Amino acid sequence: MSYVNGGDNGTILKVSRKPDGEPEIFLSLQGEGAALGTPSVFLRLATCNLSCTYCDTKYTWDWKNFTYEREVMELTLDVVTDRILANGCGHLVITGGEPLLQQRALGSLVGHLKEKDFSFEVETNGTIVPGPALLDAVDQWNVSPKLVGSGNEDQWRHVPAALRSFSGLPNAYFKFVITNESDILEVQGLMKEYQLRKQQVILMPEGTNAQVLQERGRWLSQVCIDHGLRFSPRLHILLWGDKRGM
Repeated sequence: MSYVNGGDNGTILKVSRKPDGEPEIFLSLQGEGAALGTPSVFLRLATCNLSCTYCDTKYTWDWKNFTYEREVMELTLDVVTDRILANGCGHLVITGGEPLLQQRALGSLVGHLKEKDFSFEVETNGTIVPGPALLDAVDQWNVSPKLVGSGNEDQWRHVPAALRSFSGLPNAYFKFVITNESDILEVQGLMKEYQLRKQQVILMPEGTNAQVLQERGRWLSQVCIDHGLRFSPRLHILLWGDKRGM
């Protein structure tokens, strides 16, 4: 395997660590978005440039309440590749944290796995413009712009250049986390500003337990029907609860 040399220039990935000490690389079903239900290997990367109040993976970035050394493993691309291949599944979902903070190393990883006929989804908050290596290889972008209810300042969560770059991609879906009905107006504003097609837009209720998801899902599903938008549950929460590595 030929990767660029050096530990800080594209050969190391910061990967979330599971409670048992193993890297958070696991086989499951895609629980959200356009590829819902697809058997997938998940690679959860650490660190993020936002701080959503409702984030269910704060252990990947919240160093006031979690310890970096305990929660993060810095692994070579060779090790990450071997862990992914060991799952015997050719569909990889790269999530986080915010994966595009590490896109140089990801470009090498994805390029190598593409030669092995892998397909890829990348989950991103839509604040960072993807580079050519990932644009050429990634099959599906799951872009989740953060709304006012996320608690992030507008200047950090809303980066027009990045959203414009994603809005022009035919393989990008915009998955909005909805906490209340006022979020719908904000979504409609973003759809108009970035000329998002209805078939690109997916609304998903926020929640980390089945009861909350069902309560929000009931009215949100009707919103999707009324506006011709797609609805996504959080299948993994409904099946297994809010657990790491599921």
